[in-house]
Formats: sequence, C-alpha cells, structure tokens
Amino acid sequence: MATQTYSAKRTSTAPHATSEKAGPRAWAALAVLMLPVLLVSVDNTVLSFALPQIALDLEPTSAQQLWIVDAYPLVLAGLLVTMGSLGDRFGRRRLLLIGATGFGVLSIAAAFAPSAELLIAARAGIGFFGAMLMPATLSLLRTIFRDREQRRLAIAVWAAGFSAGMALGPIVGGFLLEHFAWGSVFLLAVPVLLPLLVLAPILVPESRDPHPGRIDILSIVLSLGAMVPFVAAIKSLAVEGFAGPALPLAGVGLVLAVLFVRRQLRLETPLLDMSLFRRGAFSGAILVNLLSVIGLVGFLYFVAQHLQLVLGLSPMNAGIALLPGLAVMVTAGLGVVPLARRLAPRVLVPAALGLSVLGYLIVALTAGDGSLAMLTVAFMSLGAGIGMAETVSNELILWNAPPAKAGAASAVSETAYELGAVLGTAIMGGILTAYYRANLLLPPGLTQDAADASRETLAGAMASAEGLPAPIADGLRAAAAHAFDGGVVITSLIGALLIVIAAVIAATTLGGSRPTAPQEH
Repeated sequence: MATQTYSAKRTSTAPHATSEKAGPRAWAALAVLMLPVLLVSVDNTVLSFALPQIALDLEPTSAQQLWIVDAYPLVLAGLLVTMGSLGDRFGRRRLLLIGATGFGVLSIAAAFAPSAELLIAARAGIGFFGAMLMPATLSLLRTIFRDREQRRLAIAVWAAGFSAGMALGPIVGGFLLEHFAWGSVFLLAVPVLLPLLVLAPILVPESRDPHPGRIDILSIVLSLGAMVPFVAAIKSLAVEGFAGPALPLAGVGLVLAVLFVRRQLRLETPLLDMSLFRRGAFSGAILVNLLSVIGLVGFLYFVAQHLQLVLGLSPMNAGIALLPGLAVMVTAGLGVVPLARRLAPRVLVPAALGLSVLGYLIVALTAGDGSLAMLTVAFMSLGAGIGMAETVSNELILWNAPPAKAGAASAVSETAYELGAVLGTAIMGGILTAYYRANLLLPPGLTQDAADASRETLAGAMASAEGLPAPIADGLRAAAAHAFDGGVVITSLIGALLIVIAAVIAATTLGGSRPTAPQEH
C-alpha cells in the first residue's frame, strides 16, 4: 500500500483531512519529480537566451520569432486541463512517463530543425507532451505528502526547482551556445529524462481518481478551442494591431470558453470541476500565479536581448549576470515556508509582490542607462517577490482541492503558468516590438534590405550593422538600442502595474493562514 510505504506516522487533524508524515522514500520520489520540473524551466530559459542566435541563423520574421517562443506554451496551456484530468482518470505516473518519452523525442527534432517553420512545429509537439508532465508532478505531491507542513515544504522545493532550472538554463545553455550550434540547447532534455524514465516506476507511486467517470471528448475540444484563438488574438494584436484578425479570434475564443464552462456545469463528471473556482483562495491563487508569470517572462524576454544585443555580452555571461536574481528566487521560495506558518497569505503574498514591483520600477527608472549592475539588482528584487508568492499560492491551490481532483487542480495552476508565459511574451514582447518599430530612427545610407531587417527586430538591426562602414554601423546600433530601451521603460511600467494588480487580488481573496480543508473524497 502507498500509505504504508510512504508514511512514517499518522496523526489526526481536521475532520475532513488526515495527516501522514512522509518517510525517506517520499523525499526520494520528490527528487525524481524535480527532473521534469527542471526540464521545463530550463527549456523556457534556454530558449530566451538562444533566441538571438536562432534569429541570426533561421532569419525568422518578428511574428515567427514570437511563435518560436510561444508555440510550446500555447499548445501546453491549451492541453493542461485535459491532460490533468486524463492523469486523474488513467494514472498520473503513467501520463508522466508517456509525456517524458514524447518530450525527449521531439526535443531532438527541434535541435536539428532547418527552418523557423519546422522549429515552431517541433516546439508545438513538445508542448503536447509537456502538458502531460507538469500537472502530474504537482498533483503527485498531493498524494505523496499528506501532512500539510511537509506538503508546503515539498511545494516550496517544487517551486524552487522550477526557479533553479531557470538559473541552470542560462549557465548550461550559455556554455552550449558558445561552443555548439543553438540546437544543442534542446538536447538538454535527454540526460534529464533518462533517469526519470528509470527511477519514476520504482520510487513514484501511481495515483488516480477512484471514480473518474467517462471522458467527454467535446469538453476536450472546447478547452483547446477556447485557448488557442484567444492567445492567437493577443499575438495578432501585438503584431498587426486592430487591423488584423485579433477581434474575431478573441470573439471565437470567448464563445468557446462560455460553451466549455456551461458544459462543465451540466456534466455529472466534468473535465474541470468548476466548483473549485467558488473557493476564493483557489481562484485568487490562480490569478496571482498568472500575473506573476506574465511579469517574470516579460522581464526575461527583454533583458536577455538587452544583455546580449545592447550590452554585447556572450550568452554565457548574460546567464551569469542573471544568476544572482535566480538564486534569490530559489532562496526566497524556500525561505518563505516558516513565514507561511505565521503570516496570513493575504498579508504575506502582497508584501512579497511589493519587492517585484520595486524590481520593475528600478528597470523603468534606469533603462536609459541600462547598466548591468542595475539590471542585476532589479532582477534580484523581482525574483525574491515572485519566488515567495508562488510557493504560497501553489500550496493554497492544492490545499483547496480534493485529493481525487488533484490532477485537474494542478492543471489549472499550470495553465496559469503557461498562459502567463504566452501572455508575457505576447503582451510585453508585442508592446516592446511595436514601440521599437514606431520609434526606430534609421541613419541614412542603409540599403533597403538592411533597413527592413532593422525594423523587424533588434537582432536584425545588430546583424545589419555588421559589415557596414563604421559611422553608419555605429549610428544604427545606437538608434536600435535607444528605441529598444525606450520600449523597455514602457513594458517595465506595465509589468509593475500587473504585479500591483496581483498584490491587490492576493490581499482581497487569499484569506487567513488556516483555510478550511476541502472535503476529501
């Protein structure tokens, strides 16, 4: 029995909850579950740092450059709820192993993609299998760690692992990018997934909903159909403005989302239990995660380009420059655990997010200077706040969900993460791109091809400057950097506003430090 294997002691707590102290094997299982968490977070960070080289090699348009980043989280976000529910029905560990296998195979395909179109397709395929990984890891923690204090620590480790992967990505990825082609960053999946495939069947217990009900195919179609056009609308708005198909796409996504919700409310066994959202702490924690990730990914999107293309750092050195902030994020995520025992979430989370707001304001006030030291300090402040807030919010999400629905609840949390990653790139990246294009003043003497490439992306401008006469090249670099940094000021202020909104939501919805335990099924 899993409870006999993983528990060292059983104690009694609330009327609707049990507390079982986890033994050593449970912590070994946690270490195994960290592997896919590290993989996904490394993948996201590495791609941000590889993007300048990809842009130079594959020469994507600005829209394709956004799709290279977004294809993975877009597909992943659209399927997370489906995969979380399938894990509840067929086994969370089983889905984890299937996802790990597919993720690895398609990562190899992405590493050798010869064109932007094929790289986007490979990234979308990785997203399909990636959707099987993250909900399984978080929901399995709900099964393995039944004691709330241990589970809070396990979730802190989970969140810290996500941040540690982001810290590892720039360093390892920077080393690879300096010695090998950009495709090598995708091959990082292979050494991470092999031990997972070997150890997970040995250490990680299988778990599922004992009364899963039937699978509703129409709900799956509606969930994916609602997500894809909505995010595509945001991307279209960022690139083409209202002249593009943004409004019709958003309308389609909204209609399908309404149909999805109505169907879930009518089904006896819905794909997503909408009653979870009646819990203020659950809904509030989801929104905090969403807005926090938008802010974090938006920051990484522009800072990676600034460090490499404006300051001229190598990928390795750019990764090292961000390492202090990522280390602070890991430390803050673990260090918040004792504070969470004493302070109510409605106090602790807004206070933490105040640090993130400060980080964005530092960038907004110093973007013209663009010094490495100020960017490092800003990211440390941003990372400290987000690291603490995500640990607390993720624990509240699992605490407010019945164990049988842990996969679906975890999937909602992960959907917020991945939708935040999409929106962070689409909104912040789109606004930055629009500002850059509108304010780029090209020096005279450029060829039409160089002018067109310079208007597309910052990477295109810096590449066009190579081989030009020195006065023209210097003028182009200065103009591109000035336009880009001006956009950074605007996006930083927007990022600060989003984090403020997250703090207000936390203060009004997360409640006290001891929420009522959900009914266990």
